[in-house]
Amino acid sequence: MAVLTAPEARVLYTTRFPLMGGEALIRFADDRGPARAERAARAAVAEARRIEAKYSRYRAQSVVSEINREAGRGPVVIDAETEHLIQSALELWRATGGRFDPTVGALRRVWDFKAARVPSAAEVAALLPLVEARAVELRHGTVALGRPGMELDLGGVGKEYAADRVAERLLEEGVASAVINFLGDVRTLGRRGDGRPWRVGVQDPRDRGRCRLVVRVGAEAGVATSGDYERGFIEDGVRYHHLLDATTGWPARGLASVTVVAPTAFDAGRLATAAFLLGPTAGLDLLEGATGVEAAMITEAGDLLATSGLGAIADLAG
Repeated sequence: MAVLTAPEARVLYTTRFPLMGGEALIRFADDRGPARAERAARAAVAEARRIEAKYSRYRAQSVVSEINREAGRGPVVIDAETEHLIQSALELWRATGGRFDPTVGALRRVWDFKAARVPSAAEVAALLPLVEARAVELRHGTVALGRPGMELDLGGVGKEYAADRVAERLLEEGVASAVINFLGDVRTLGRRGDGRPWRVGVQDPRDRGRCRLVVRVGAEAGVATSGDYERGFIEDGVRYHHLLDATTGWPARGLASVTVVAPTAFDAGRLATAAFLLGPTAGLDLLEGATGVEAAMITEAGDLLATSGLGAIADLAG
């Protein structure tokens, strides 16, 4: 944990650790001494890792893996936290007309973005019957996937949920000012110590070294981005990425990235994903209708689209 002296006798503490296939960063200010800060940092990291272990489909002991193993066989008992996440994923499915689907995990059998492999149309079509949120049954504290071979994937809601939970954990530990960055998605807690707004840069999806704009947020907020550059490859001039339209089984088209500012990281992440999958027109309509939300959308052609109030909290970068 790195330490840096801050104004007003407070100290800035920084903790970095691997999470969900990338790097997580937690930075907070405290004036109660290193022992209390170390305790708060340990609690925050433990909470993030708890959520990853519980919901990663890549971990055999996770609740998601257990649900997937029982697909087509019967219900699995789940707790309130898991039910909340699944319900939220199903709400996103309804909001996008099925373009987002929490059972899209079955398609990983043919989409391999690390190997840069494009599946055939027949391979994708063969798996689409397993991508069906209507076959997810939640009742009496249990969940069941109705067809053998279905796979639940909560990656579309889990990372931002973890950021919010870490913010809550820090608050429980007495930390009043923090910024949490989980693989580019941000949650702020309280206000910056110097009174200025938090500033979050939005990357140009076609130039990793360039910041397309900077958003300013006060007090507590979430900032999340969904982009076609996060995990994907280019073959024969076509960009293939992990944000799959569940109605077709193929990458969504029209947008390169969507960044949303919302009251929580969870809200920001869900809306960013939904808008990306809906595309420029329907996506912008969705965001304009959301309460307490501002957003920037960058099209595949590089055009910047924004909600009506974004200009009040954003600066265009050079």
